[in-house]
Amino acid sequence: MVIPDDLYNYTCSDKGLLLPLINEYTWSIGTRATLYIIGLLYCFMGVAIIADIFMCSIEKITSKTRKIVLSTSNEDEPEVVEVKVWNDTVANLTLMALGSSAPEILLSIIEVVGNGFQVGQLGPGTIVGSAAFNLLIITAVCILAIPEGEVSSIKCIKVFGTTAFFSIFAYIWLLIILVWITPDQVDLWEALLTFLLFPICVILAYIADKDFCTKKHEEKDKQLELGFTAVPERDLVINGKLNKAALVDFMREVRNYPGLTDEDAAVLAASKLVDQQPHSRMWYRIGAVRDYTGGRKTRPTMSAKLHEVYTTLEEHGEKLDGVPLLARPVSPSLRLTKSIVEFHAATCSVSENVGKFSVLVKRHGYLGNIAIVRVESIDGTANVAEDYIKVNEILQFLPNETEKEIQVEIVNDNQWEPDEVFFLKLSIPEETENVVLGRTAIMEVTILDDDEPGVIQFKKRGLLVTESAGSAAIPIIRKQGADGEVSVKWRTLDKTAFNNKDYIGGYGEVTFKHTEVEINLEIPIMNDMDPEKDEHFEVELYDPSGGASLGSITRTMVTITNDDDFNSVVDRVMKMTNANIDAIKVHSETWASQFRDAMNVNGGDVENAETSDYVMHFFTFGWKVLFAFVPPPSIWGGYLCFFSSLVMIGLLTAVIGDLAGIFGCLVGIPDSITAITLVAAGTSLPDLFASRTAAKSEKYADNAIGNVTGSNSVNVFLGLGLPWLIAAVYWFVKGELFIVPAGSLGFSVACYTVVSFISIALLMARRFLPVFGNAELGGPMPLRYVCATLLFVLWAAYIILSSLQALNVIKP
Repeated sequence: MVIPDDLYNYTCSDKGLLLPLINEYTWSIGTRATLYIIGLLYCFMGVAIIADIFMCSIEKITSKTRKIVLSTSNEDEPEVVEVKVWNDTVANLTLMALGSSAPEILLSIIEVVGNGFQVGQLGPGTIVGSAAFNLLIITAVCILAIPEGEVSSIKCIKVFGTTAFFSIFAYIWLLIILVWITPDQVDLWEALLTFLLFPICVILAYIADKDFCTKKHEEKDKQLELGFTAVPERDLVINGKLNKAALVDFMREVRNYPGLTDEDAAVLAASKLVDQQPHSRMWYRIGAVRDYTGGRKTRPTMSAKLHEVYTTLEEHGEKLDGVPLLARPVSPSLRLTKSIVEFHAATCSVSENVGKFSVLVKRHGYLGNIAIVRVESIDGTANVAEDYIKVNEILQFLPNETEKEIQVEIVNDNQWEPDEVFFLKLSIPEETENVVLGRTAIMEVTILDDDEPGVIQFKKRGLLVTESAGSAAIPIIRKQGADGEVSVKWRTLDKTAFNNKDYIGGYGEVTFKHTEVEINLEIPIMNDMDPEKDEHFEVELYDPSGGASLGSITRTMVTITNDDDFNSVVDRVMKMTNANIDAIKVHSETWASQFRDAMNVNGGDVENAETSDYVMHFFTFGWKVLFAFVPPPSIWGGYLCFFSSLVMIGLLTAVIGDLAGIFGCLVGIPDSITAITLVAAGTSLPDLFASRTAAKSEKYADNAIGNVTGSNSVNVFLGLGLPWLIAAVYWFVKGELFIVPAGSLGFSVACYTVVSFISIALLMARRFLPVFGNAELGGPMPLRYVCATLLFVLWAAYIILSSLQALNVIKP
């Protein structure tokens, strides 16, 4: 049998360090190219997942704290506060920069070592291409991500200025050593200085941080040590522990919203706690990776209604004695000075073919002024335009006017759909005074196919309220129909609690307007300030009218408990909140929890998993289970996980380098083009998602774009400085020169240097010119689109020019 000479030396068979694993001689070029590009995309997901674990170890390492003991009046119980060991700037430029750039840096090192200590095109090209993607594309996306009418600026501008200088100087330095000092070669001293620029950059950034960013904070720390400042009582976390007093206040706010359970309060409290904590860019990157791989989320998942309640709690910052007026029970004294506006009902149901229907907004309290509120619609499972017409109206109550109606239109698409929900929300315009929102500031609207008058009953058989609550909100629901106006009478029945002594009862009538399906009956509770046992009374429904009938729950028991019993409920919510917090920690404590998270969609939170979560979990299941064998960050302070995952990233990066190189060879694309496009974008996409989330969530832009310049600097100093130093030492020992052809790399670096200078200048112009909003991100919509478009064009120009030069269309 005659073996062809090229059986083991076929097209592109010598391009990889580890691949191909099997002989591909009989495969067509098209088949091989397709398999290699699929494998490359799949490995991008894998490296994102192992980088997630790598960054969890970094988060564990950099979150280390030390305890400082402060003297107090009680010698037996000194106050202990915890302070972070790692400076944020140093952490961002060292471990966190390594975490986000590890694939690019390791690819460059592996390529040099694997090529016999000769420089390749894939590693350096990926580093320059990633820098362009980070600075231009990520910045453009973040400019557009800020909500309309808002801006976000960099807080530590001195640190940003330092890293921005080094991010441009790093690439100018590459041009100097490759083109002017020693053309097409790198001497040992040049490689050593390139690497040493990394600690120099970190030290100067640290000096800038201490001088300009934390000076005031240091003064506060000194005051704290002297006892001049107090810990904020409203913070849900103090020294890493849940603050019970703040949780009680938060629960009292939450309980004023109808239909929320203790479990809902625990989810809202956990969300509040997450938002109160400072987050690093690493935290956002971990969250971004898990969002698009169907992994365990880094923040609690809320239903549409809970999300709207939480948003409303956050939006209305006006407070009285530290409590938002929106969520505070309206006191009798407040009723004399302020108008109270709310929906007449908490929920309503309408048929899909109803067309337009009316929603009643009522005003009570002080009626002598003009009261202005805004009503707007929020999507739930129903979507604007597809299921209903958007609502965004201003309502103006004239003096002594108590009711207003708004018209809401439902879209009938003549297709069967399950019941769908959207929300109407009341808010107070900034210029409005002497107006507060009542309990029912959010109305839930359900679209269904039903035209019966309905059945009326209590929502629950019993209700627990504290004696100091002020009033009991008893939900009465109308089900199995919501057509027409119906009413039902009610009366209170004394048991161990007595009318006009423990509560103010009697009798009355509740009226459901057309489409309304839930109304709260308010029964004032009297607080006699005396410790006593639990007391209770009943409320009974009778004599419905308008065609409605009574349901199965016509009586409900209201139990008035003292605040000690309320504290037991708080303890229960505290435990549930702590459980929610444990569920969203970025790292796992044990191998068992790692495997449980890896093998279950959303880390086991199946109830809140969406279709996209299942799809991505299916595709990434193999990677998740494989990387679950990495030691968890809880072992040895995270260092074992750090080095283990770094090895994993190195192995996977070597495979990515082979896949990209062979794919480019098969389709005729030079490595330099593959590097600045496909590989650079694939390794930088998690940073794009993370920065976009940080831009939308954070008050300042530091975590969104402030760290981009630092990361780009570190990429050069470590990603090129370290492998070039290793290779330069190797060739120096052999008495030969380390050859680094400027060629495509020099031209690409020159193009990037120009566009990076323009982009930094644009960011500074946005910061200092009022026309842009005096901020790097956000601002007027037309100008933000102009700036984003300019950055996209600069990136496209960089890619096109670098590619044309690599194809010898442009001669350097």
